[in-house]
Amino acid sequence: MYSDKVMDHFQNPRNVGEIENASGVGTVGNAKCGDIMRMYLDIDDNGIIQDCKFKTFGCGAAVATSSMATELVKGKTIQQALEVTNKAVMDALDGLPPVKVHCSLLAEEAIHAALWDYAEKHGIKIEGLEKPKSDISEEEVEEEY
Repeated sequence: MYSDKVMDHFQNPRNVGEIENASGVGTVGNAKCGDIMRMYLDIDDNGIIQDCKFKTFGCGAAVATSSMATELVKGKTIQQALEVTNKAVMDALDGLPPVKVHCSLLAEEAIHAALWDYAEKHGIKIEGLEKPKSDISEEEVEEEY
């Protein structure tokens, strides 16, 4: 079952919406389960994430992981945001059922996709950031766990 934190972030998601003229926008999905996650970042001139919003079409776990991911990157530097892993998202939510681990991977990839978009818009390279995949498949989830 879901933890109290997962239920709270599903029923009362934080940072839902869009950021107009966002510094970076990333969209990722999982074609097999149908979840789609879009992350918006507002990054200031010092490389600090001032705001982060999301729009997610998917299950309760997808909404909860999106919500928690925005909370984890707000106020962080680009490098700190890059270090937010799916495990960090799951830990912050007090865990996810094994069949929902892919939702935390989507959250991690959505952050990376938004950072990638930011880097491309600004003609910079973010150390340690690889081009994100737009589709996260179930096989990849099983490989990691």
